[in-house]
Amino acid sequence: QVQLVESGGGLVQPGGSLRLSCAAVGRIFRINAMGWYRQAPGKERELVANITSGGSINYADSVKGRFTISRDKNTVYLQMTSLKPEDTAVYYCHGNIAWYSRTLERWGQGTLVTVSS
Repeated sequence: QVQLVESGGGLVQPGGSLRLSCAAVGRIFRINAMGWYRQAPGKERELVANITSGGSINYADSVKGRFTISRDKNTVYLQMTSLKPEDTAVYYCHGNIAWYSRTLERWGQGTLVTVSS
């Protein structure tokens, strides 16, 4: 099957930067889209950014101009700059992946990003 393995995250001061990585591992036929969601305490999970196989990119309004999503083969990155305390959340990688004749929806294990002085 297919798994998403995340890395990055941690504690950073306001105004700082972090980069998250997510690698799709397994027998992958095609990655249709990959992206990042986040969930802050007491809040719903929300889309941060995603990128399709055709290169289309979407960002949440709250991160436009500060976060950049990119992809290299089966790995997606989220470069986060000018971080704010309200960016504190668990960040989850998501993938829509073609696998044999099926389409799989996969989530990473989540990585905590804490923005605090």
